[in-house]
Amino acid sequence: MLMSSHPGEQGASGDERLSTLLYNMNAVQAVASAVEGTIGPKGLDTMLVDDDGNVIITNDGVTILEEMEVRHPAARMMTGLARSQQQKVGDGTTTATLLAAALVTEGATLVQRGVPVAKVVAGMQAGINEALDQLEKAAVKIGDFDDERLFHIASIAGREQEDIARLIIEGARLIGLEKMKDEDFTFSELVTAREGTDNELLHGVLVNQHPLAKEMPVQLENVRMLVFNDALAPEEIGDEALGTEAGFQRYLQMKEEYRRNLEKLLSLEVNVLVVDKSCDSIAEEFCTDHGILVLQRVFKSERERVARHTGAHSLKRTALGKEVNELARSVGEAGHLLFDDNLGQVRVIHGRGVPSATMIVGASTKEVVGERERIAKDAAAAVQASLRGGYLPGGGSIELFVSRHLEKWKTSVKGMEGFGVDAVAAALRKPLSQMIRNAGFNALEKIEQIKAAQAEESRESIGFDFDTGDCADMLEAGVVDPALVKLYGLKSAGEVSQAILRIHTVIRKKSSWKEE
Repeated sequence: MLMSSHPGEQGASGDERLSTLLYNMNAVQAVASAVEGTIGPKGLDTMLVDDDGNVIITNDGVTILEEMEVRHPAARMMTGLARSQQQKVGDGTTTATLLAAALVTEGATLVQRGVPVAKVVAGMQAGINEALDQLEKAAVKIGDFDDERLFHIASIAGREQEDIARLIIEGARLIGLEKMKDEDFTFSELVTAREGTDNELLHGVLVNQHPLAKEMPVQLENVRMLVFNDALAPEEIGDEALGTEAGFQRYLQMKEEYRRNLEKLLSLEVNVLVVDKSCDSIAEEFCTDHGILVLQRVFKSERERVARHTGAHSLKRTALGKEVNELARSVGEAGHLLFDDNLGQVRVIHGRGVPSATMIVGASTKEVVGERERIAKDAAAAVQASLRGGYLPGGGSIELFVSRHLEKWKTSVKGMEGFGVDAVAAALRKPLSQMIRNAGFNALEKIEQIKAAQAEESRESIGFDFDTGDCADMLEAGVVDPALVKLYGLKSAGEVSQAILRIHTVIRKKSSWKEE
C-alpha cells in the first residue's frame, strides 16, 4: 500500500517525489527543534513527561530523542543517528542531529529549485569528505593526563561541573593511557551515580548484587574468587533419561560427584563465587557453612569487569571437575571486598589483574541521580574520545572555518554538484547559529562578525563569547571539543541526510499477520 506523502496529496510522479521529500524534511526539522534549544553554554533543559506523570529534566540530546515519541520513519532515522553517535563516541548527539536536519533542509531547498537529487547528494558527499579532511588536519593530539585541555574537555562535556570533571580525569589516570585508547574499552561504563553519597573514585569494580544468603560474609580480606558464566549446579539430565533406572542412578552419581567437586573450593581457599545464573541449594548450603560469599545472577558486563580486575578466568560449571592445580589458574585475587547494604553493591578493590576505576557520582536527591550520571558519562566519553583522536577548537568555531573553506573549495567541483557543497557549507554553520540564538544574540549578524575575524586573523579558533557577544579565541578560552565527536557526527549526519534525500516515495509494507 502506498503511503501518501502528505494528507490529500496525489499528483504526478515528480510532484509526488517532491511531496515526499518535503514531508520528510518537515519531520526531520521537528526532531531537530526538540533539541536545538539545549545546545551551547546558554542552552536550556527539556522536560519529558510520560503517561503516568513521571518526569525527566535534561538537556542531553540522546536522552530527549530516545524518550520522545517518534512515529515518522524519517524522524526515526534521526533518533537512530543520535543513538549511533552516543554508542560510538558518547557525545555530540545534539550537534549531529542539527547537522543532519540542516543538510536535509538545504538539500530539499536545492531540489525545489530544480537541482537533481543525484547531483545534490554527490556534491554533499564531496563537501563532507573535504570537510572531514580539514577537521582531521586541524586536530591536536593530547600527550597525557596532565594536559590542561583534557580538563577543559571534561568540564565542557560535564556541563561545567568541575567536581565531575576532576573525578573523571582521576579515573582515566588510574585506568592508564593504553587502556583508554583501546577501541574495545568503554570508559563511560565505569561511571555510576548514587543518591546521598559524595563523589568517590573506587580503585576497583562494583557488582550490583546482594549476597545469596544473609549468613554469608559481607566483608573479606585477601579475596580469592572464581567466576562462572553458567549456573552453579550439577549437570542437567533430560526428563526422559531421568525417568529410567539408569538415568536416575546417573543423576545420583553426578550429584555426589558435584558435592565432592565443591570441596575443591576449600583446597583453593576460594572465598567468593560470582555466578551468571542461579546457585542451587547444595552449593548454597556448602558455601554458607564454609564462609564463601556467592553473588548470583550477575550481569555479563559486571562479570567480565570483575574477572579482568581480579585476573580470574571465567568458567563453565563443568570446570569444577578439573584437577585442583588446573582450577587454580582460574582463581582471581583482590585485596578487599565489601558489601554496602545501603547501596546494594559489592565493592571489589585492588585486584591483581588489570587496574580498574569506578567513578561514583554523588547526588543529593533521587530526582537528580539520573542527570548527574548522564553528565558524568558524557564527560567520560569526551575524555576517552580526546585521548584517542585529539581535540579541536569548540563553540562552533572550527565548523565555521571549514564552512568558509568549502565556499572557496567548491570552485574545484564541476557542474551542479557545487550546489551540494554549498549545502554542506550552510549546514556547518547551523550549530554555531543555534548556540548564538540560545544566548540571545542575532545569529546572522554575529556569524558575519566571526567570519570577518577568522579571515583577518587567519585562525580557525576564532569563535564567539556567549557571555559578552564578542569574538574570542576558543583555544585561549579553553573551549575545546574531542575531534572524534565532530568527525563521527559529521560523517553520520551526512549518511543519514543523504539517505533521506534519496527517498523517492514511502510505501507501507504489508502486514506480517495472516488471517487463519
